[in-house]
Amino acid sequence: MSRLKKLLTLLILVAILAPPSVMGLAPQQPLKQALFISSLNSAAPMGSDLNLTLAYLKVMGYNTTFIADSQVTIAFLLHNLGNYSVVIWRTDTYQIQPTAYWYVGQAANGEVEQQYAADFQQGWLNVHAGIIGVTTDFIQNHFNPGTLGKVKLLIFIGSFGNVMAPPFLKAGVHTVVFCNGIISLQNGMTDDLTVNLLDYLSKGQNVQTAVYNSVSPINQYSQPQDPLDSTYPPPFWYNGDGTVTIV
Repeated sequence: MSRLKKLLTLLILVAILAPPSVMGLAPQQPLKQALFISSLNSAAPMGSDLNLTLAYLKVMGYNTTFIADSQVTIAFLLHNLGNYSVVIWRTDTYQIQPTAYWYVGQAANGEVEQQYAADFQQGWLNVHAGIIGVTTDFIQNHFNPGTLGKVKLLIFIGSFGNVMAPPFLKAGVHTVVFCNGIISLQNGMTDDLTVNLLDYLSKGQNVQTAVYNSVSPINQYSQPQDPLDSTYPPPFWYNGDGTVTIV
């Protein structure tokens, strides 16, 4: 099914599955809260996958806050990340030997560098191409155990996400879906995998089953273009409680 057909199908589902309160037939129930962060959206836009992602979350009953690029600030992460049941963070990494950093999105300036001077001095924050990046040490030292206990699922779309998963789990996130190794935000494959994952999750599948179903068809049926090439395994897996559901 093409992305356009998927989107049209989802829009119809959103209309059909809208709660009775929308029509004034019942008291409105509080919506579940989701957060979608796209730290490099201007450099690597998602296209139609963004609409599909937001539509799937809406079908599952989530009110989604979407923030991108410079809207994603250190302060926002520190004070708001723990307020959501589902978090999707789409970013990428750069390395200043021997430390890896993940782009936050916030543009560097003297004020923020002064505000977080200790973190910059420790090397937990850094600036690359004018954008602030964070390390795993920053996450570990600013999010104490249990502070992210409300987050049932964090989907971390970025290179070497398996390194980022442990500090988030230590902070209380129930389950982290992540990417292994180096990925590219440009070709859209990881965004497509995320949409497929949300499709399975919207059907009530738990994280373990949804991740497996998202990845295994590509592993099983993809054919190399050249007999000497091997099939490409999607760098997509999870850590934490695989029984988590988000519907």
